Amino acid sequence: MTRQHLSLLTPLALLGLLMGLAELSHGSAGEDEDYYMQDLLTREQYNQVQMLEKPVASIPDRHDHPSQNPGKKVPKGKADSSRQMDKTTADAKSVKTANKKTEKNKKSTMKTPNSISEGEGHYSSINKECPPMGLETLKIDDFQLHASTTKRYGLGAHRGRLNIQAGLYDDDLYDGAWCAGRDDPLQWFEVDARRLTKFTGVITQGRSSLWSSDWVTSYKVMVSNDSHTWITLKNGSEDLIFSANREKEIPVRNIFPVPVVARYIRVNPRSWFNSGNICMRVEILGCPMPDPNNYYHRRNEVITTDDLDFRHHSYKEMRQLMKVVNEMCPNITRIYNIGKSHSGLKLYAIEISDNPGEHELGEPEFRYTAGSHGNEVLGRELLLLLMQFMCLEYLSGNQRIRHLVDETRIHLLPSVNPDGYEKAFEVGSELSGWSLGRWSNDGIDIHHNFPDLNSILWEAEAKKWVPRKMFNHHVPIPEWYQSKNASVAVETRALAAWMEKIPFVLGGNLQGGELVVTFPYDKTRSQGVIREQTPSPDDHVFRWLAFSYASTHRLMTDANRRACHTEDFAKEDGTINGASWHTAAGSMNDFSYLHTNCFELSMYVGCDKFPHESELPEEWENNRESLLVFMEQVHRGIKGVVRDLQGRGIANAIISVEGINHDIRTAADGDYWRLLNPGEYRVTARAEGYSLISRKCEVGYEMGATRCDFTIIRTNLSRIKEIMEKFNKQPIRMPIRHLQARRSRARRLGT
Repeated sequence: MTRQHLSLLTPLALLGLLMGLAELSHGSAGEDEDYYMQDLLTREQYNQVQMLEKPVASIPDRHDHPSQNPGKKVPKGKADSSRQMDKTTADAKSVKTANKKTEKNKKSTMKTPNSISEGEGHYSSINKECPPMGLETLKIDDFQLHASTTKRYGLGAHRGRLNIQAGLYDDDLYDGAWCAGRDDPLQWFEVDARRLTKFTGVITQGRSSLWSSDWVTSYKVMVSNDSHTWITLKNGSEDLIFSANREKEIPVRNIFPVPVVARYIRVNPRSWFNSGNICMRVEILGCPMPDPNNYYHRRNEVITTDDLDFRHHSYKEMRQLMKVVNEMCPNITRIYNIGKSHSGLKLYAIEISDNPGEHELGEPEFRYTAGSHGNEVLGRELLLLLMQFMCLEYLSGNQRIRHLVDETRIHLLPSVNPDGYEKAFEVGSELSGWSLGRWSNDGIDIHHNFPDLNSILWEAEAKKWVPRKMFNHHVPIPEWYQSKNASVAVETRALAAWMEKIPFVLGGNLQGGELVVTFPYDKTRSQGVIREQTPSPDDHVFRWLAFSYASTHRLMTDANRRACHTEDFAKEDGTINGASWHTAAGSMNDFSYLHTNCFELSMYVGCDKFPHESELPEEWENNRESLLVFMEQVHRGIKGVVRDLQGRGIANAIISVEGINHDIRTAADGDYWRLLNPGEYRVTARAEGYSLISRKCEVGYEMGATRCDFTIIRTNLSRIKEIMEKFNKQPIRMPIRHLQARRSRARRLGT
């Protein structure tokens, strides 16, 4: 195809052509020649795009003459992320959906950004902006970050990452920004991309601190190919000055009038808050240039082979995707909702099972939830990817997935807080900051909005009410919490009702901003203590469950990985007791454990709460195996049915394990599941009106719960009470002839 032919193509048609080439270039390349061809294709695509774009400024080496890059200052529209079409939905309905998404993309480029995330120094370009290079996601390592001066180590260049969080005190080794050692216009913060990169913009924040107010209000940008000769971005003949932050938390994005290609980029603060210091958290927008010779970089890229819909979904798009999955796999899926959000959005869940809609005797129930904090969106997208993956793999005959679906009733609730998500989604992945959309519409943290059952149980234990006056499990919800005037989110009430209705055995709630798995208890037993190891009676089981997820994650247990913010959880195998991290009363995990049979854990699945769409394939690869392995743990321990002599299942029978001060109860049909680590256990089953019975149950190391059934009989006292109830609690009057016969028999015997 000649350049003349290319010039006749519309931008949309050319985009379709490039997407086709991209599909070819993302094939399975196993040899060096394939990688080389892949980069040649990528380079050709890049050259074709440049025909429709403004010329990209190239930064000279130190022996070349610098060039100026004039640009016109105009308002910048909200950037639109590239969207990969879902190849799995080839039916007419999905094609229609794809067309709607294309139209939405067109409109979004003309949409004015939310004012809270736009600075005065935004510039327009017909170039599509590049994704973040990875300061926030840690793709850019500490050795690639440099600065002119540093106030101290805890405020070094390695801390100048967008959304990085500080320790509790300002003198901590893990402070919340890069801060210059001197406050003057000669300071700079530098990123080494380690290869030629097309830089398109910069995003900045102030310092994360409870005690200080530090941020930069304007800056210049300089680039270089060799770190010696630096070129300042120009606006005509003058240096280009970008307006930056007006406070310390809300990110501000500035797009360059013309993209510029270089290896190094510097941000040079020109002014700062008059009562503060030069402190910045930064993200750079940049696209790496094709480099066939960069063998190491190509070999270390994480590329997924799963053909899924890797993008961020609005509420309507999420609902449509769930519908498509249901239509593709109608025999193993069912969509339902558990309630509504504060603004009236339905809380949709999808069930994946060989017999959807029914609880099967002996089949455990599992759940994943995500998005209780609306701005922690990676978990939401992981669950949408998981439901697609399980449907496709089941249809293709994957035996592992088929066994999991046939033997488990799986529930996925991807968006607990859709109201909060919509707020964060509207602003975008890099501009939502650390907290926008975290809470429900009425300002409640849903994950920590459950009743504090820990204090109720611990107080009863101190008074020695357990087990005579109170059980060590199924702790009742206090009356005040159920009143209409209580500060309880409607989403929380919907979750609690859902958890009570279905006999879940194991659950995981996906969160973001860290790489760690936490487990109960989440509240410290000692009052007034912020951090304290507070194990539950099932601590050994929880530790195994947490490790099963963390150890199969690509990064959580990597001792060489950089800590996300202030804590290196990799030293603890990527797991931690919740209370020993930070105390939290009324968490979903503790409520689930103390009020229901379900063992609940929290998975913090990524340092970046709201990763860019381009990061989703890699994040899926990071978490895919963990998501599957953790689900499989629902089949570890013992299971069985408690019946009476007539073979009828007994509901609410109590299952006790010797040495573990936490019991569980049978479901409506008398079946139960008790998560346990390998070993031999003395297990007791009892129910009101029945004699208790004990037996030994052995749990092996192989996957699959050990069958441990019980048959219990009525006690004499309960039978008497039943007869008394039958006769309205009146003495049983025997017929006169029976009474006379008994008296004559007694006289004959001389009694």
